[in-house]
Amino acid sequence: MSSLTSKQLSQYHEDGYAAPIDIFSADEVKVVRDEIELIEENWPNELVGVGRNNVHLISPVFDEIVHNSKILDTVEDLIGKNILAAGTTLFIKDPEKKTFVSWHQDAKYQGFQPHNFVTAWVAITDSNKDNGCMLMWPGSHSEIKNHQDTFDENNILTRGQTVPNVPINETVPIELKAGQMSLHHPLIVHGSGENKTNDRRIGFVIQSYIGADVNQVAGEVYVQQARGEDPFKYHPHVPRSTETMNKNDLKLRNKANEDLQEILYKGSKEIRNL
Repeated sequence: MSSLTSKQLSQYHEDGYAAPIDIFSADEVKVVRDEIELIEENWPNELVGVGRNNVHLISPVFDEIVHNSKILDTVEDLIGKNILAAGTTLFIKDPEKKTFVSWHQDAKYQGFQPHNFVTAWVAITDSNKDNGCMLMWPGSHSEIKNHQDTFDENNILTRGQTVPNVPINETVPIELKAGQMSLHHPLIVHGSGENKTNDRRIGFVIQSYIGADVNQVAGEVYVQQARGEDPFKYHPHVPRSTETMNKNDLKLRNKANEDLQEILYKGSKEIRNL
């Protein structure tokens, strides 16, 4: 029996995304925001730039989200029962800053083949048009599109990778309440604008849940068994976090992020100092 409704399944397959999906209560996401601000206060250099990647490896709070059964039930509907968690990212847009995410496809630089994977975007705060919610180009998930590397200093993406000539009038805002989630296909074109409010916009993104049949062709990625089995054994498996900012976990997170940067910048003549 599917966890996603027939409407959500149709939306995902036809449009390339499904949203909104209720996952956490307001009290549950407050715990997550408190964890972010605890780390920022006590380890101020650890959640900036590249450090916002793979935070589930250094925090049990984020680890629990990655392995949440309600999320995994929806993911299983899309990629099957053998699920590996292959990375996470914190997308934080602070108020009155010019940061944005350009139009792009996740699959372009991630190095995962085949495209049997999905991104789960969990809203830790409300995400709306005023604070820079995601925008999707429905139906754009049929093939890899041409990207141009811009290296814009306000672009959150590593290379500022941008799909040109996106028909803005066809895009759809994905507005989520704190605790809701969206799922999107690795090939859908999406992006987001600036936060024009006086509060932070925070999203925790599992990027991505991959099927066990998915290989990494551009480098090495560290995975956790989220559900089922891993008969292919393409990737090294790593343990789950049991203590916030454990020294050994930090070393693992840093190594994972170094390897991730090699994947994302593969073939690039320039590397940003994030």
